[in-house]
This record gives sequence, structure tokens and C-alpha cells, in this order.
Amino acid sequence: MENPPNQPPAGKPDDLDTLFDGYRRFRAEVWPERRRLFQDLARDGQSPRALVIACSDSRVDPGMVFNAAPGELFIVRNVANLVPPYEPDRSYHGTSAALEFGVCVLKVPRIIVLGHAMCGGVQALLRGFPPGAQDFVEPWMTGIAQEARRRTLACEPTDAEAAQAQCELETVKLSLRNLMTFPWVASRVAEGTLALHGGSFDIRTGVLSYLAEDGSFTAVA
Repeated sequence: MENPPNQPPAGKPDDLDTLFDGYRRFRAEVWPERRRLFQDLARDGQSPRALVIACSDSRVDPGMVFNAAPGELFIVRNVANLVPPYEPDRSYHGTSAALEFGVCVLKVPRIIVLGHAMCGGVQALLRGFPPGAQDFVEPWMTGIAQEARRRTLACEPTDAEAAQAQCELETVKLSLRNLMTFPWVASRVAEGTLALHGGSFDIRTGVLSYLAEDGSFTAVA
């Protein structure tokens, strides 16, 4: 007999209870200290310091990486931290819609594309997509990131691990190039009111690397 909807499998802990326990700790320990901050944000609205485009990977939390408080970062997350090219049609464009809101409405002063090590989307792009990832993940990755894959393979990486690491960095560079196809991004960059940055976080070491002008990634001191 199947479990009723919203019930955990027999013998397994209820993850919702775990989440609620976390909320209770937030209310008891964090909310009293941050109450004024949230009230100010509710009254004054948000004015984030940066828009961060990051991967949906649960191991990479941009707020934690940058030690940011609520209201400081406008975060857009998707598979493999990709920015699609500018395509203003009537289709659904979640990432582009968030970019438009952050840039044109909130007027963020900078955009950071944050890649990361051990990205599952990049691994699938290089080695094949797992069962169950064909409806949306595969066309998302192959439709946007093929250039990153081609650039990686053209460098003739020594092994699969090197190819993975190289392609993860190429997706950051690709997303930055695609950002410049958005006219309201390009115009603000030209005016000097918007800056674009690239970075990569290694979940194995906790090290953040920054994309330099020469195209290399250097660890942030």
C-alpha cells in the first residue's frame, strides 16, 4: 500500500520536520538579531549590491560564499549557472526575466557569474545526460553551453577531471559573453554603470577564484 500524499516513506525521517526545526531555530536565534534589518528591508525595499548568477547545486550557496546579509544579493540560480542569449520572444525565460528585473528595475551595479567545481550539469554535457534529465536539462545545456564544450575539447584536456574543471570555467566565460547580448546590459557596461565579473567556487577546498582580465582564474586572497 502506498503512503498517503505528503507522507514520508515508512521508516524514514520526515525531512519536512527537519526543515521546520530549522525554521524554529531561525525564529528563536536569528530573527531577534535580524528583526530590525528585515523590517528596514520591508519598509525601504531592496537595493542589492550585486546580481549573482549561480548554479542550483545545493552545495553552493552564494549568500554563504560572500557572507552576505539579506538584501545584499539578488540571486538567480539555474542548472550550471548559464545565461542564455538575448531572445525576447513569447517563450518562458526565467533567467532572462530575473536579469531584466535586477538590471532595469533594481539597477544593480554589478553582475557576478559564479561557477563551481563538480557541477553536475557540466558533467552531463561532457559525458552524457542521466535518465530523467532529457526533457529540460539536456536541451538547456546543449542549447546554451555547446560552445563551452567545444572550447574545452579543443584544448585537449588530459583526462575527464581536467575536462570537467576546464568546462566549468568555460561556462562562466560563456555566460559573461551572453550577458553582453542583452542591450540594456551592454549599454550600462558601456556607460560604466554596470560591471560584469566571473568567479568559481571549489566546494572541496572552499576557495573562490576570480576571473582576471587576461582570462585566467586566480584565487581570491
